[in-house]
Amino acid sequence: MSEALAAVYPATTLHTCIVHLLRHSLEFAFAVGPWGTQLPTVVASWRRAWTQVIPFFAFPPEVRRVIYTTNTLENVDRQLRKILKTRGHFPNEEAATKLIWLALRNVMARWSRPAPTWKSAMNQFAILYHERFTQQPA
Repeated sequence: MSEALAAVYPATTLHTCIVHLLRHSLEFAFAVGPWGTQLPTVVASWRRAWTQVIPFFAFPPEVRRVIYTTNTLENVDRQLRKILKTRGHFPNEEAATKLIWLALRNVMARWSRPAPTWKSAMNQFAILYHERFTQQPA
């Protein structure tokens, strides 16, 4: 199963992903294999989440690589939860937004170097979302 799924994640399009799934007879058929019998909840999770996985393939491989590299994202999430947990409640949505913005600014200030694939992902973001993409002054 692992080699079949390893072919799915870097697939460049949804069509390629489905071809890999069918080639490895995965139509979620790994459910009958050793992983499926040991971890049936994983199989059920894949089936339930398939509609959420499909949009992932609309992004270029450079962006997807950054998205599924979760260590950095989990670290940011942990730090945000820690900050938000100590505040309790907020008088309005603007107060929560400001706190999150300040927290993200502080988290990013401690970053020493970007992820190795971040530059190529940023270039793709600039192409995809040029109207929302702003460049920081040099």
